[in-house]
Amino acid sequence: MLASQLIQTNYPSINLSDKVSLALHLMDEYDVQHLPILHDEKFVGLVCKDDLLDNDEDKTVATLEYQFIKASIKAEEHFLAALKQVAEFNLSLVAVVNEQLELRGVITATELIKILSKFTGSEDPGGIIVLEMERRNYSFGEISRLVETNDASILQLNTMSGSDSGIIVVTIKINKIEVSDIVATFQRYDYQVQYYFGEELYTNELKENYNHLLSYLNI
Repeated sequence: MLASQLIQTNYPSINLSDKVSLALHLMDEYDVQHLPILHDEKFVGLVCKDDLLDNDEDKTVATLEYQFIKASIKAEEHFLAALKQVAEFNLSLVAVVNEQLELRGVITATELIKILSKFTGSEDPGGIIVLEMERRNYSFGEISRLVETNDASILQLNTMSGSDSGIIVVTIKINKIEVSDIVATFQRYDYQVQYYFGEELYTNELKENYNHLLSYLNI
């Protein structure tokens, strides 16, 4: 998903000549910690609420220019570029600009979290298995094959470097709630399973046996 699909144009911007008091008022009204700053209709950076609070409200925003966060993305960039800036600069919103540095709008951190939830498949039902392995041993094809041998499929797979020693952490979202058989398959092939989340098969069997017992007692 591109940034252009997430742009929100209902958030205000302020000019270098505006007072600190106006910027604080707009931040409170729109419940954000940052606002884009413009000069001659061009984006020059983001101002942070904490920096504003440390200054005289009668001063202009221009007096804080050395504290501006010089961060923005282009509309044609992937939304993950915006997410990277939110994490790097601890932003409440990201400015979206064009090639001429004209402000097209913003993307809020809240909206990015919603999109990320859909992107990672967290809204879809299923189990999660987390593996740890050396990077040289990682094979998406083999992992997918082992999952599919248990009549399941991968909804989402993400990798993350666990340390500087070449170890990576692989998080797999499976389209099945019961993951015990899949976990056993990975262990049988010497995969290191860090942890997993899902409904155990034996738990279902206990429930089924319990229901059979209740049915028998009701006869």
